[in-house]
This record gives sequence, structure tokens and C-alpha cells, in this order.
Amino acid sequence: MLSVPVRREVAATLRLAAPLVGAQLAQMSMSFVDVVMVGRLGTSALAAAVLGSTAFFTLSLICVGVILAVNPTVAQAVGAGDDDLAARATRQGLWLSVILGVPLFVALGWSEEGLLALGQDPDTAALAAAYLRAIRWGIVPNLMFSAFRGFYEGTGRARPVLLATIVGVAVNVVANNALMYGKWGLPALGLEGTGWSSALVFTAMAASLAIGIRVSPALRRFGVLTGLRSPDPVMLGTLVKLGAPIGVTFGLEAGLFSAATLLVGWLGETPLAAHQIALNAASFTFMVPLGIGMAATVRVGQLAGAGNDAGARRAGFVAIALGGAFMACAATFLWLRPDWVVFLYAGAAPEAELAALATALLGIAAVFQLVDGIQATAAGALRGLKDTTVPAIIGAVAYWGVGLGVGAGLAFGLDWGARGLWWGLTAGLAAAAVLLVGRFQRLVR
Repeated sequence: MLSVPVRREVAATLRLAAPLVGAQLAQMSMSFVDVVMVGRLGTSALAAAVLGSTAFFTLSLICVGVILAVNPTVAQAVGAGDDDLAARATRQGLWLSVILGVPLFVALGWSEEGLLALGQDPDTAALAAAYLRAIRWGIVPNLMFSAFRGFYEGTGRARPVLLATIVGVAVNVVANNALMYGKWGLPALGLEGTGWSSALVFTAMAASLAIGIRVSPALRRFGVLTGLRSPDPVMLGTLVKLGAPIGVTFGLEAGLFSAATLLVGWLGETPLAAHQIALNAASFTFMVPLGIGMAATVRVGQLAGAGNDAGARRAGFVAIALGGAFMACAATFLWLRPDWVVFLYAGAAPEAELAALATALLGIAAVFQLVDGIQATAAGALRGLKDTTVPAIIGAVAYWGVGLGVGAGLAFGLDWGARGLWWGLTAGLAAAAVLLVGRFQRLVR
């Protein structure tokens, strides 16, 4: 039987996590819509979209990681009753969005030259570059959305984040139709139109959260949107020191799966297709522990800021348990019914070799899911304590040293193929889970 404080913490975490999970799933749905709609433009456009979006979102993810420093800073400030610090952190998060976004904007103007230097097909590189030159106008709004989101989440208000993301989904569908296909008298821009559509989506989501701060008396009192005329070097330095390791961690994790996909590609088309099925399934369910981890950052941060060490400890371990419990359920489903997942991605009559390998990888993904959920929520709890440097080091060792190292050894050294690579990734995430949970335990005991 759970104690009353634990039951209350479970309820508080779930109330905060539910809209955040919804927001993550909504953002994922936008990527799905883009792929479906770009697919109608043909194979060349789809290939260029994959190339361009991978480059854009990998670079953006690193910058978003840095901006994520706003979340625990605001959460701890709110816990300590320091509204001015919460507002300062958010304002400087907006400045940091500009400081990080403008150089990236300029760099993407040379994206075609960069893609050609990396050996990409000239036609594909030209299409991808047109997409990147359009979507880059959304870089700064996207980062500002992350800063505003950090303020909302840090103050314990997650529902507006979900609503802003739903606005983004609606804008995405309408703008894609208008700009890709030339509806309502607008020119048909093809893949470039997808880039402009995404830029509009980022702008709409950031504007939605800014308007929410302006019209809500409870949020307006913080004064987030006043005093924006000049940056605060001290607070900027604090955010960069806290957020840079998060950005590095995000980059390492994104790079890990990109490298894994590249290695599987060396094994042939069937292993690559099976790998993509397993990875897509795991990515979908991962949105839940990711949302719980975000909630953990807020709950742990607010309680730590209030000086409630026992409460912060409880909040962290409740989140880790919730993330692990959900992923255990997801793992059980993948273990028992992998055929349903294969049917979803490959149809009712997939090739026998693909079905067999995808089923095997989904079985490994069941174990992968469990440790991934634990490490994600533990990382979120540690961010609530403003502990980011050591987790980044853990990520580097676990993801690349253990995960990719063991995976490549099993895949190619022992000739286990894609199965070996997935067992390696699982080992890496398991190492991260053990080390991150141990780190949290040591900091809060």
C-alpha cells in the first residue's frame, strides 16, 4: 500500500505529465503528417525531406537542449518563491534563442554546399537545401517556444503547452496544403513549401505561448515580457553553463541512433527496414516517459527550490517508477504481439525475412524500452536538481562507448547483424539507467 505522500506525488506528477505527453505526441504527429504529404510529391522529394529534416532537427535539438536550462531554473525559483528570478531566466532564455538561432540561420544558408561536400546527390542536395533555406526562418521562433515552454512548465502549467502544440498541428495541415500543393491561390512550392509551413508552425506556437503570458493575470505578474531590451550576461552564463551539457547529451543521443541506422544500412535493405520498424515503435512509446521526465524536472526542481529535500527525493523516484512501469507495459505488448506492429508498418503480407527480423528486433526492443524509460525519467529528475554535467558524461560513455561499441562488436565482430546492434543499444541504455539512477540516489540521500 502506497503512503499518502507517495499517492499525492503520483497524482501531481501524472497531472503535470499528461499534457506534456500529449504535446510530445502532437509534435510527433506533425512529423508524420509531413512525411505523408511530402510522399505525394514523389520519391525524390521524400528523400530530400528526410535528408533536410534530419539535418535541421538534429542541429535544432542541440540548441533546444541548451534552452532547456530555463525549465529547472524557473522551477527552483518558483519553489523558492522568487518570481523575479523565474522571469529573468525566461527573458534570458529568449535572448539565448536569438544568440543560438542566428548563427544557425546563417549556416543553413550554405546548406547545399555542405550537403554536396558530404557526398550527397546533387539533385537531392538542391531540393533539401531549398527546404532548409525556408525552414531556417523558424529556428529562432522554435527556440523561443522552448524558452516559453520552460517558463510554463517550470511554473507547473503544462496545459497551455499542449494547446499551443495543437495550434501548431492545425497550422501545419493548413499551411502544408496551401504552400506545398498551391491551394487557395498560393503558388505550389513543393518541398520548399513544407519548410515554409514548418516555419509558420514554430512561429504560431511561440506566439500562442507569448499571448498566454500577456493575457493571463496569473502569468502577467511575473513580468516576463518586460525588460527584454538588453541581455543579462550573468544569467545568460548561468543558463549556458547549465544547458550546454543538456545540448551535448541530446546531440549524443541523436547521433547514436543516426550512427546505428548507418551501420544497419551496411547490412542491407531488409535489416534497415526491420530496424526502422522497431525504432519507430520504440520512438512512439518513448513519448510517455519523456513527458514524465519533463514533469520530474518541474516537481523535483520546485521541491528542491523550496528546500524540501525529502519531497524532491520522493518526486524523482516516483517519476522513475512511473516511467519504468509504463515502459514495462509497453515492453510486454511488444513481446507478446510484435506481429501487430509488423502489420502496422509492413501490411498484412510482409516479406517473410522482413517479418522474422522485425519480430526479433521488437523482442529486443521490449527490453530496450524498459531501460530507456528509466534512464529518461532519471535524467529529468537530475535536471530538476540542476545536475547536467555528470549526466552528459554518463551519456557519452553509455551511449557511444557501451551502446555503439558493444553493438558494432556484436553486429560485425560476432556476425549477429541487426540483432547484435540492438542488443548493444540496449546495453548502453541499461548502463545509462543504472548510472543515472545511482547519481540521483547519491545526490538526494
